[in-house]
Amino acid sequence: MASRLNLREFQQDLSNRIHAQGRTGDQISTLGVQIADQYWLVDMVNISEVLSLPPLTPVPLSKPWFRGVANIRGNLYCVADMAAFQHKGETVAAIANRVLLVAERHAFNAALLVDRVLGLRDVRAWQQSDVDGQIEYRDGQGALWRKLDVVGLLDRTEFLQVGI
Repeated sequence: MASRLNLREFQQDLSNRIHAQGRTGDQISTLGVQIADQYWLVDMVNISEVLSLPPLTPVPLSKPWFRGVANIRGNLYCVADMAAFQHKGETVAAIANRVLLVAERHAFNAALLVDRVLGLRDVRAWQQSDVDGQIEYRDGQGALWRKLDVVGLLDRTEFLQVGI
């Protein structure tokens, strides 16, 4: 029960910070996550919720990166292991694992499994570059961050075809 309260507190704090930034006109709408050993940025408009990894029901004859389906408040979500999808090995089960629910406006009941959530990131002062169509950033400490294109992911045939 304590982890559920902590998750609620995390989500409320995240929501409060987003709304507070919106009131000052400097809205920060990018969430930092870790997938395998890489840092990724996800636009908050593309996700509706961040949750601890729920119990999963495996799906036979599905691709290795497709972890199964989860019942989240009566709705079934397909859970994709983003590390495995990117061919970086499977996400190792840990208490820090999180699933990002794809925003309802995309009309996909999809959840993206990440190693951990790193919190909101303000990339406005970071160095930005475009490498082979992939947007990359360097933070103040020199760490490399990539932009996770959720909309592009949902358009990819290989992501939509989970069966073997």
